[in-house]
This record gives sequence, C-alpha cells and structure tokens, in this order.
Amino acid sequence: MPRYKLIIEYDGTPFHGWQRQANGRSVQECLEQAVLGFCGESVRSHVAGRTDAGVHALGQVAHIDLEQEHPAHTVRNALNFHLRPDPIAVVMAEQVDTGFHARFSATGRHYRYRILNRPAPSVVDRNRVWHVPVPLDGAAMHAAAQVLLGQHDFTTFRAAHCQAKSPVKTLDRLDVTAAGSEISIEASARSFLHHQVRSMVGTLKLVGEGKWQASQVAWALAACDRSRAGPTAPARGLYLAKVDYAPSCED
Repeated sequence: MPRYKLIIEYDGTPFHGWQRQANGRSVQECLEQAVLGFCGESVRSHVAGRTDAGVHALGQVAHIDLEQEHPAHTVRNALNFHLRPDPIAVVMAEQVDTGFHARFSATGRHYRYRILNRPAPSVVDRNRVWHVPVPLDGAAMHAAAQVLLGQHDFTTFRAAHCQAKSPVKTLDRLDVTAAGSEISIEASARSFLHHQVRSMVGTLKLVGEGKWQASQVAWALAACDRSRAGPTAPARGLYLAKVDYAPSCED
C-alpha cells in the first residue's frame, strides 16, 4: 500500500482546527474528502501537528496510504482540484517508505507568530495577525524570550486540557524580530505542549508593553503554575511554518 507525504498550506480561519470535529468542518475532513473525490478511497490522514481552530499552516505535513500507486504530482494536483474552493493547498506530495509517519517521525517543529503593531488594524491580514495597537519593544521581548530556552517544565505555558504525558519540553529557539509595523516570533522545538507558543507570546507581549521584565518571565516559568503566565495570544496570529524529519525517514 503506497504511502504519500503531503506538505500542506492552509488558512485556518474557516475551520475548527485540523482534527475532525462533530460540530464543524476541519482541515482533516476536507483533505480526506478530497482523497475520496480523487480515487474513491476512504482514508485516514495522519498529521505532524493538530492545529487549533483559527491557526494557519505554511508547512503542515500529513501522510496518507492509498490502495493504488499514482505519480506524486498526480496526487498533488488531484487533491488540489478536489479541495477547491476551501483555502487549503497541497504544496508537495511525494511517495515515502511505509516507515515514515507524519507525527512520530518528526524531529522538529517550527512555529511563527505574527503581531501587527500599529494603531490601525489590518484589512488584508485581518485574520492572519494579532493586532496590538500599543507600542511594543521588540528588543525587550527577544531578551526575555531567551530565558525560556532549553529544557524546562513548561506547566506555566500549558493549556489546562493538554494531553501530553509530560510538561517537560526542550525549546530550541524563541526569536523575536521587529520589521516595520510587524513583530515576528519564531519558535522551534521537537514538540510543543498545547497552547505553549500562544501562552509564551501572550507573556512576551507584557514585556513588550513594559508591564513585565525578563526576570518575571523566568519567575513565571519556575512557578510551574498556569495562572502565573500572561494571557494566551489569539489563534489567528499563529502559523505552523515547517516540520523537520531525519533524511532516512523520507527515503
């Protein structure tokens, strides 16, 4: 049974997240319906990161197993045809070994969070950025972000309903850069807790406003108490940008 790795881009605004839901449309449902339309097969897709409602993706990775083999470009083009008019695109499809798993083979996940920092709201990127009208100090936010790097118990930045077995994660990167009216936050780790990135962003916003210092971010982390973190940033500014795999997993 041939297995296909898919790199997927989507605007998460109209969806109830990646995973199938009883109360609304999901990206997973749309993808699996597209497979059914393409080759008449009912499949279950597996994904690297189950993004929440309103979260976007630039490089989400999923895999599907088909009964019959097709050229990879045919799979990509056919799925894109059947995904229309939903804001989802299969950017790339490739046949991979059956040992590859979109979720369990992943060695790194990269998220991007976008803040529009100006008095006027966005029209073009209305549902794709967090509009913060008060001035933010991007340099202070970056300095405070560095206290979160490394292996820690991230309970403070974990959603109450997170299903991860352990709150201990290793954060490899948390960079804050400001360019014009946009502040971009790049976060990288092997895996993240539920709402971890959004919780960290909400806390760093307090630093950018001058309400918190880096020492308070470190104190909140050490407290291992969700109530000590700042507010959770809205989903609309978050993007799953890229997923890493060891080369042997893609052969």
